[in-house]
Amino acid sequence: MPQAKRVAWLTGWLLLAWLALAGQAAAQRVEGDTARGQGMYEAEVPVKGQQEAERRTGFARALAQVLGKISGDRAAASRPGVAQELRRAESYVEHYDYRQDEGVAASGAPSFQTTLVVRFDEAAVEAVAAALGLPVWPEPRPKPVLWLAIDDGNGARLVNLNQNNVVRPILDRARQRGYQLGLPRGSAAEQAAVGAIWRGDSAAVAQLSARYNPPMQLVGKLYRRQGGWKADWTFVDNGRVLSQWSSEDASARTAMAAGADGAADALVKRYARAAETGPSGRYRILFVGIDSSDDFIRLSGHLQGLSVVRGITPLRATAEGLELELELLTGLSGFRRLAGSEVLIEVETPLDTGTPIFRLLR
Repeated sequence: MPQAKRVAWLTGWLLLAWLALAGQAAAQRVEGDTARGQGMYEAEVPVKGQQEAERRTGFARALAQVLGKISGDRAAASRPGVAQELRRAESYVEHYDYRQDEGVAASGAPSFQTTLVVRFDEAAVEAVAAALGLPVWPEPRPKPVLWLAIDDGNGARLVNLNQNNVVRPILDRARQRGYQLGLPRGSAAEQAAVGAIWRGDSAAVAQLSARYNPPMQLVGKLYRRQGGWKADWTFVDNGRVLSQWSSEDASARTAMAAGADGAADALVKRYARAAETGPSGRYRILFVGIDSSDDFIRLSGHLQGLSVVRGITPLRATAEGLELELELLTGLSGFRRLAGSEVLIEVETPLDTGTPIFRLLR
C-alpha cells in the first residue's frame, strides 16, 4: 500500500475508531495437600451437567477459586479486572475432567452430583495475578496447629488428630483459602489445655504447641449461645497474637469454618505481597504492522479483551503506525504481562519519545 494512501486509510479508521470504541512434625498432620488432593492451580466445582455453557460457567467459578487460593484473598473475584478474566477462564485451562459423586437425597433415594475438575496453566494464571496487582501468598505455606475446644453443653473437649472429621468444615475452608490446618495428637497434657483455651490463655497453648512446626496456632472455643453457636478465635504466630475475632451462626459448621477465614486473613496480611505494577493512568502506545481494516479490527478486539485496559482513545495515524492512548489499570507493566501473545509483541521503547512500540503479528 503506497505511503500516502496508507496514512489516509489509517486516518479514516482513526475517526471511525473514535466513534466506535468506548520441616514439620508428623503428629500434627492431616494428610492431603488440599481437598481431594487439589493443587494450588486446581479446583473442583459442582455443575448441573456437561453441556458447553455449564462448563464455561464452571471454568469461571474454578478460576475464581484458584485466584482466591494463590492470593489468599477471599474477595479476589471482586477485585478490578478479575471479572473480565473470569469470562476468559477457558483460555487458561490446561486440563479438565468430570467426576460423579453419589449421595443420598432427603427422601432417602440415591442422588448424583456432577463435579467439574479443572487444572489451570500455572504460568498463565500467575501472569494474570501479577498484571492485575493481586497479592500472591508464596509457597510453601505454613500449617498452623488448630487448638479447638468444643462445649456442646456437656463440658469442653479438645479436638485431636483422630477426630479430624469433627472439624471437617474448618479444615476444608482452610484448604479453600489455600493453606492447611494441623491438629494436636491429643496427649493427656494437651487434653488438659482445654482450661487454657477457655480462659483465653494463648501463651500457655503456644508453649504446649512448641513441639510442632511451624510455631503458629489457631486457638478457638466453640460453644452454644442463644439457640445457636459462637466461636472465639485467636491466631498466634511465633508467640505473637496476630488477630482475634468471633464468629456466630445458627449452624455450628458455619461458626467453626469462620475460624479458617480469620486465620487466612491474618496470614495474608502478614505474608502476601502484590507484584510490582505501574500506577494506573493513561499511556501512549504506538502500534505498527496495521495494513488493513482486518488488522485494525483484530487489534481493537484484542485490546478490548485485556482486563488491564479500561479505555481506548485513538490519537493519530502516521506512516509509522497507529498511536493510541490506553487507560490502564496497572500501568505499562500490567499491560506488558497480558499483551504479549500471538497477537502483539513489543518492539522497542525509543528513549527520545518514551512511547512503547508494539507490532501486530500475522
